[in-house]
Amino acid sequence: MRALNVAFNDAPRSLPLAERLADLAVDALIDEADLSPKPALVDRRSSGAHKDLHLGLMHASALSLWPAFKEMAEAAIEIGEIGQPLREAIGRIGREGEVAMMRTTGGVNTHRGAIWALGLLVTAAALDASDLSPAGLGLRAGCLALIEDRNQPVSNSHGAQVARKFGAMGAREQAQMGFPAVTQTGLPQLKRSRSTGNGEQNARLDALLAIMTTLSDTCVLYRAGEQGLQAMQHGAQKVLDAGGSATLSGRRALHELDQQLLSLNASPGGAADLLAACLFVDCLEPALGNETRNV
Repeated sequence: MRALNVAFNDAPRSLPLAERLADLAVDALIDEADLSPKPALVDRRSSGAHKDLHLGLMHASALSLWPAFKEMAEAAIEIGEIGQPLREAIGRIGREGEVAMMRTTGGVNTHRGAIWALGLLVTAAALDASDLSPAGLGLRAGCLALIEDRNQPVSNSHGAQVARKFGAMGAREQAQMGFPAVTQTGLPQLKRSRSTGNGEQNARLDALLAIMTTLSDTCVLYRAGEQGLQAMQHGAQKVLDAGGSATLSGRRALHELDQQLLSLNASPGGAADLLAACLFVDCLEPALGNETRNV
């Protein structure tokens, strides 16, 4: 998020850490939504495979989550350690954030998965602003995710249904493992593609595609089953094998993937959430540096 980093480096240093983290989380969600052309996802071109979504709604949803991200960071700063009290505090704040999101979108689920992923990472960053490395963030977020939230209602979400039906690793397991799709797949690809000098948007598209190659995306599984998941994973790998989104052959393969997923009504929403998480983690050290907590 290079252009975004400039804006935040110019921001007043007196801005509290919790507010800066919330700003960065919301910007990551907006950057993910704006990124184009994404296969079968909402972007600047269209609503992808979603008849109930559009880009303006994604922006409004992201902005509605700012208070929740800020409160999660504040809870981490106040409690100061990983444990049951912090886990249940961010669980409660996350559920309240989901209510605010649904109110904003008229009941449409735009960012439920992102609340979980980015909420944990915001909390992890606020716990130790001196270690914003992907490994450190993933470790702290994973430790938090492993703690049971005793107040969490029994879930019958699409992700939970798919996990039971297909035995797929969902968002919860991805978090409990420290977000390997972000730290081991998305971020390394983002940096590799940046090094070619072919532009930030292409690098971000390649990072999304890399996540798609291995992720058991429960959004795709719910909509299109194992056929859709295989189409997503193999199609994304084909784009990268063709040279990535910055090449002509890669763009042709990306267009084919888009058309195939649209025909299957398969939207890789889980991968999109993890790309937003990837962009958030990527921007933290440049935006915040090693500054101490300012609360």
